[in-house]
Amino acid sequence: MKALIFQKPKNAMQSGRAGTQRWILEFAPAEARKADPLMGWAGSGDTQRQLRLGFASREEALAYATREGIEADVVETPVRTLKIQAYADNFR
Repeated sequence: MKALIFQKPKNAMQSGRAGTQRWILEFAPAEARKADPLMGWAGSGDTQRQLRLGFASREEALAYATREGIEADVVETPVRTLKIQAYADNFR
């Protein structure tokens, strides 16, 4: 079973960064989704897709994955660069 370990990104529509410090372990889909013939909703029999585990650090998430025998890929968080400017710079 494969999983992905990453940090949740900041919401682009809000200025707050709540919940972005936690590391998430999310399982890769085991089977493709298919449309339900009656309702047309997309679904599958893969129940691991519904599972998301949160950890305080990257090392905790990796330790859990190795302890449980899960093959995990880590996606590093890109470095945030701030563009500091004054409001008056919009009119120059």
